[in-house]
Amino acid sequence: QVKLVESGGGLVQAGGSLRLSCAASGRTFSYLGMGWFRQAPGKDREFVAAISSNGGSTFYEDSVKGRFTISRDNAKNTVYLQMNSLKPEDTALYYCAASHYSGSYNNKQTGYPYWGQGTQVTVSS
Repeated sequence: QVKLVESGGGLVQAGGSLRLSCAASGRTFSYLGMGWFRQAPGKDREFVAAISSNGGSTFYEDSVKGRFTISRDNAKNTVYLQMNSLKPEDTALYYCAASHYSGSYNNKQTGYPYWGQGTQVTVSS
């Protein structure tokens, strides 16, 4: 079993930055592919970014490419999402997720059996 706890959300002005963290429990973190998803009010949850188990490969949704960076520290059992140049449309509840698939090309919610509770990101215009 894997437990995930997100942190780092908050209120920021457009153009600002935030870094989300996701701390994972369990001894298998270094074997897990990790992803970030988000859900805006009234919308379906959508894929944001994913990273392979060793951190060597990443995959992004088109609208965040060049602005968001996913990374991980396996020694700390933590995955990060650095978000720069934030826009009001980035406002959402951001979820961390873990997959038994070790690669990064994993943008489907069904590929992630483990989920955190989410952290709110609000970008004001």
